[in-house]
Amino acid sequence: MFKRDRIAAKSAGRRRSTFARRILAALLAVGLLPAVAGSVEAGDPLLAYGARIVGDDARTRIVIDFDREPRFSVHYIANPERIVIDLPATAFGFPAEDLAARGLFKDIRYGKMDEESARIVLTTARPVKLALAKVQADEAGKGHRLVLDAEMIDKQAFAELVKTQSWNDRTSSDGSEAAQTTSAIPAPEKPAPGDFVIAVDAGHGGIDTGAIGVDTKTEEKQVTLAFAKALTERLNKEPGIKAFLTREDDEFLSLSQRVLIARQNHAGLFISLHADTLKQKDIRGATVYTISDKASDKLAADLAERENLSDQIAGKETVAEPPEVADILLDLTRRETQAFSISLAESVLNSFKDQVGTINNPHRHAGFRVLQAPDVPSILLELGFLSNADDEKLLLDETWRGKIVGLLTDAVKRYRAAVIANGG
Repeated sequence: MFKRDRIAAKSAGRRRSTFARRILAALLAVGLLPAVAGSVEAGDPLLAYGARIVGDDARTRIVIDFDREPRFSVHYIANPERIVIDLPATAFGFPAEDLAARGLFKDIRYGKMDEESARIVLTTARPVKLALAKVQADEAGKGHRLVLDAEMIDKQAFAELVKTQSWNDRTSSDGSEAAQTTSAIPAPEKPAPGDFVIAVDAGHGGIDTGAIGVDTKTEEKQVTLAFAKALTERLNKEPGIKAFLTREDDEFLSLSQRVLIARQNHAGLFISLHADTLKQKDIRGATVYTISDKASDKLAADLAERENLSDQIAGKETVAEPPEVADILLDLTRRETQAFSISLAESVLNSFKDQVGTINNPHRHAGFRVLQAPDVPSILLELGFLSNADDEKLLLDETWRGKIVGLLTDAVKRYRAAVIANGG
């Protein structure tokens, strides 16, 4: 039923019509003919003449070009998890490789259902929702494009989509948001009034072990998770503060997934915890990093390069996307957000002063991908270095962990008070 080549017409006349329309669409696509309203017969199927897919395992965008405005509906199916896009009769005239599965999707099929309808079935690699599903007029007058922006969600949220949706919601797509093309997407949960939400990110996890202790051979992913759990528990004892973990156990999360989890949960802060190694085993102490296009020094540049390799360790391909899809990806932190990140870094270092050893110039910056949330102030805290025997002992000491957690909590409280005082 679902074929990747064009839908065959039953009559020679229909085949000639489809062929002619494809020629017309191709000419339109290269700008050799002007768009002419009414040039397609009302009974002819839609022509999907182009497609593209971009993104990663946190967010993925699909764009399909049509010769005219399509009506469509969106539905969710479980076991396995799929997104179904129902369309009127449609001829798919683009090469199959243009819509090859990637990112959040492990299989994509499309084709004719009957004489009056067609369907696109997106089989997902993990629970997914469409954060955006809309039709836009082509700026050059070549028809319309269907834009589908998918982002990962948890299993409970997907189950709710399946449970609450209606299968009678075919919608005229006039550029409206996804919530108007399907009733299945619930409004995101809002934090309680006054709650200050903090994402605590335990670096590494799963197949990505991170650094290895010089003496005990303890894996960095274990150290960071222990600190993250302790910090989250301590922060949640403070009135008006709600902290959560990006990962609660030994699982791999890509850098993009960590950032998206923070944003989906409306985090006002993102704190990523690490304990790296260095070739210079005499270097020890804590360091706080914020994001920047240009690294502050070689040590920061080298560390950012290693941390950014996390996805490749797990076999995730890092793809540089074309600029026209930058709106669905995570841009570099906006200037205002970066200023808040620097303020948080300074608050942490003020807490550590005379209490916790730090390296020289303890506030550094580089292009850490895990700090790229455009609207969440973010820091990466190197708690110490597992390559240094003295640091390693402290990193594994429960009493020292409690001290660090208390100082970080004080830093967050001061930062929050400053934000509130400034009307934030």
